[in-house]
Amino acid sequence: MNKVILSGNLTRDPELRYTQSGTAYARMGIAVSRPYSSKSNDGQGITDFFNMVAWNKTAEFCGRYFKKGSRVLVEGRVENDNYEDKNGVKRYGVNITIENIEFAGGKRQNDNTSGGGDYDNNSGEKNPEPNYGSNDNNDDDIDVPF
Repeated sequence: MNKVILSGNLTRDPELRYTQSGTAYARMGIAVSRPYSSKSNDGQGITDFFNMVAWNKTAEFCGRYFKKGSRVLVEGRVENDNYEDKNGVKRYGVNITIENIEFAGGKRQNDNTSGGGDYDNNSGEKNPEPNYGSNDNNDDDIDVPF
């Protein structure tokens, strides 16, 4: 199984481009903080940086709604990015291929809506807030969204 879930902030604006055949793709980076470890970095947390790529409607969604600093939750897979550059030198890298991406909280700067709720990557339209249900049998119960 090849599955990765990351939560962090975008390190740059998504670069939306199209292949010669018209397929959309977007490249971006994410910074993911690791919790403090007493053995590392003199009491400071550690941040890892990953390159990511999204394809098709997900790429267009990223280009439209995200920007540098956006807090996101990403689900995807790890892929090797091996190629030969124009000078004939072999280059090796790793990319996270995005399968699903969502806002991870906070307010978006371009409007007054919260970052909660899911966006449909196919249409870019906001889905309704989740309904966590209620217990109609007992009015004394408090609904907890987790």
